[in-house]
Amino acid sequence: MDPQQRLLLEVSWRAFEQGGQSLEQLKGRSVGVFMGISSSDYSSLLWASESEYLTPDNEPFVLTGNTGCIAANRISYLFDLRGPSYTIDTACSSSLVAVDQACASLWRGESELALVGGVQALIHPGLQSTFCKAGLLSPAGRCRSFDGAADGYVRSEGAGAVLLKPLAAALRDGDPVQALIRGTAVNSDGRSPGMAA
Repeated sequence: MDPQQRLLLEVSWRAFEQGGQSLEQLKGRSVGVFMGISSSDYSSLLWASESEYLTPDNEPFVLTGNTGCIAANRISYLFDLRGPSYTIDTACSSSLVAVDQACASLWRGESELALVGGVQALIHPGLQSTFCKAGLLSPAGRCRSFDGAADGYVRSEGAGAVLLKPLAAALRDGDPVQALIRGTAVNSDGRSPGMAA
């Protein structure tokens, strides 16, 4: 299994704990799961290897363990959550778009609670080299988002998940409230100086 799926399971468990949510009480309910994931380094290395795991008997499990779209579905399956469940890949903005989609699901009433997060594990050195050769990485090693001095970005790895719920419902249920999301939006800048911009 791709370590990214394992990381998402771990941070999801923590989000439920920190949010004071009983997994037993959430079973079968309309809890949406929205996860951002865009890299598949582990899968690339696994399929290119002579791994002992790539046998006809194991291949179905290797497939689900290494397909990005399964990341959210694995969480829904494990905890028996019945809301929308999907993985979002919009490169660097995957987790932010996941937040947007989770909020929209809550606002439409299709989810009563939404688990949202993202993960990135940098495993294959070849991809890092490709980003460097394409001129996408900052030679200074610093991100300067929305700054005129921006000269690229810095790739990093990590995982995180949060629980989202409409404020009125969270207050009614006595849930801990850490922050408010007042609005979200998603767009594209169309034709700009470069597709990667």
